[in-house]
Amino acid sequence: MNRRNFMQSTGAWLLALASPGFRHSATAMTSGAGPSPGSDNPVSLFLCGDVMTGRGIDQVLPHPGDPQLHEPYLKSALGYVEIAEAANGPIPRPVNFAYIWGDALRVLGNRAPDLRIINLETSITTSDEFWPHKGINYRMHPNNTPVINTAGIDCCVLANNHVLDWGHPGLEETLDTLYKAGLQTAGAGYNCEQARAPAIFDLGEKGRVIVFSLASVTSGVPQAWAAAKDRPGINFIAELSSEAVNEIADQVRALKQAGDIAVMSIHWGGNWGYEVPGEQREFAHQLIDKAGIDVIHGHSSHHPKGIEVYRNKAIIYGCGDFINDYEGITGHESYRGDLSLMYFLDVDPASGSLLGMEIVPHQVRKFRLNQASEQDEAWLRKTLHREGRHLNARVELTGDGLLVLRWQ
Repeated sequence: MNRRNFMQSTGAWLLALASPGFRHSATAMTSGAGPSPGSDNPVSLFLCGDVMTGRGIDQVLPHPGDPQLHEPYLKSALGYVEIAEAANGPIPRPVNFAYIWGDALRVLGNRAPDLRIINLETSITTSDEFWPHKGINYRMHPNNTPVINTAGIDCCVLANNHVLDWGHPGLEETLDTLYKAGLQTAGAGYNCEQARAPAIFDLGEKGRVIVFSLASVTSGVPQAWAAAKDRPGINFIAELSSEAVNEIADQVRALKQAGDIAVMSIHWGGNWGYEVPGEQREFAHQLIDKAGIDVIHGHSSHHPKGIEVYRNKAIIYGCGDFINDYEGITGHESYRGDLSLMYFLDVDPASGSLLGMEIVPHQVRKFRLNQASEQDEAWLRKTLHREGRHLNARVELTGDGLLVLRWQ
């Protein structure tokens, strides 16, 4: 049975095959909040921002696709490899599937989170039907999909502004490919019902995690990408309104059971700038107050933004990019877009409250995630602390290079 028939006949999502990864001891999470009931058995989540394994990244992987682009400045994805190499030296080709994750693989194995969620910001396709006038064309060859499995990723959220860069055929092939790879998705589908459907993960005694995904027009998503009754697309939201919250609340109420943790993954806002618009804060608060969302996983910004803890629920307004091929591209250097963050959350399944958050910084060099330097760790602490002060959160730097979130 193919993915389309499976979705239409059951409305369910295939449970991903988790990778055991590597294991060694991890620092226990701490926070400024006291323990909640059930906190002796928390659910551990790994979240990160945009994972873009297409274009230049695709060209260094074992099965590079057609490098042709339809962008105003570069017509070949190989140009992005050349820019990165000019900045930091030669990149071996082909690299193995573990290469781009670099030091992050050790961290993932060290912590062994219950669930690993990424925003996959590329189409996985051989389609040549690029979206007209889009300006950017991200795609990865389907045979390179093991690069996602290598990191033990469980959930790929797809409601973003690049998953349809190669048209509706490209999206359909992306969905088919991820399904065959045993990966759950949220935020896109063959029709609007499937695009709205969350990914649901049963963690046994720890209950379930329900992952919803949507994309806001504020992140540059064309409205034409919205899924329809008879058309594939993404879960698109035109306004961050109370009406939208009410619709989400109805959906959450229909699914959420006692002990479930509800995650809302949102692609919203521009690429640069630390300001969190008032409409985003209000929308996030309403999702928690009215819709029963426990964790808000925000992304789109090319750099990390402030974190808020609202009623003991975590709101990450912008995770920042995690993996991409932007290395060597100049402009906006003050935001340090070369720094990538891994967010590890402990959440109480009884209440959905945040029990602790630790953030592990990396730097992208030669298309690989490398442990950040002490200077970069200190810069990130200062930046996140500054941006979180008015959001009821502060960030401390531990002696072993971890950024720890504290709140009242």
